Amino acid sequence: MYLYSAHVDGIRRRDYNQAMQVQQLHSWQVSTAEAQAIQRRLAALVSQKQEIPAPKCVAGVDISSRGSRGAGTAAVVVLSYPDLNVLEVQIVEREIDFPYVPGLLSFREAPLILAACQQLDAAPDLVIVDGQGIAHPRRFGLASHLGLLLDTATIGCAKSLLCGTHEIVEETAWSFAEIKHNGDVIGAALRTRPRVKPVYVSIGHKMDLSSAISWTMKCCRGYRLPEPTRLAHLAANRRLPFIEKSEHQ
Repeated sequence: MYLYSAHVDGIRRRDYNQAMQVQQLHSWQVSTAEAQAIQRRLAALVSQKQEIPAPKCVAGVDISSRGSRGAGTAAVVVLSYPDLNVLEVQIVEREIDFPYVPGLLSFREAPLILAACQQLDAAPDLVIVDGQGIAHPRRFGLASHLGLLLDTATIGCAKSLLCGTHEIVEETAWSFAEIKHNGDVIGAALRTRPRVKPVYVSIGHKMDLSSAISWTMKCCRGYRLPEPTRLAHLAANRRLPFIEKSEHQ
């Protein structure tokens, strides 16, 4: 496993720490059927109540991978809130063991993301995840999985719809339409900018839907994606400017 830590003043090697501790709720060495059973069991533990005040810092997480198996790179970027200045970046690269299976993304990506989160100097108040929360066939996507394991408030903010349907979203920013699946409201298709595709917001953990929508919008800075996940995507692909500069100093 390769990891490094980046702060606004550059890159530094660091030792393992446990600012964010992971609850050991299950094994990662499971079959597809076992993974689905775990999702159904843990979905009942997800809190859909607003449990945190306005955050002081917000993190975004994302992962890049090559092929069904092989190396993956996970990034967590922590920003101050509400000004959204970058405070810390952690990146971990290692082999991914679980194959790509629709609906089981968290078993493929969560171990790597958790490893990056465990390197943080301080735990963020809120984590926005590039993935689904309860907008998932078993109501337990990546954002909900990470929220339970980290015991942290999370929001799912996905670029595509996994399940459910919604009405047409008006073209103005802040417009949204509820996503419904099997009679349940599971999220919202949210227009973050005029005349761009919506993002798909859902409860991860310790969050209600109206707060998830509001904080997603408040974390946007002129792009389709909120800044925490936009920057995490860049970091996972080694495209954050200050990281690139620091790596070559």
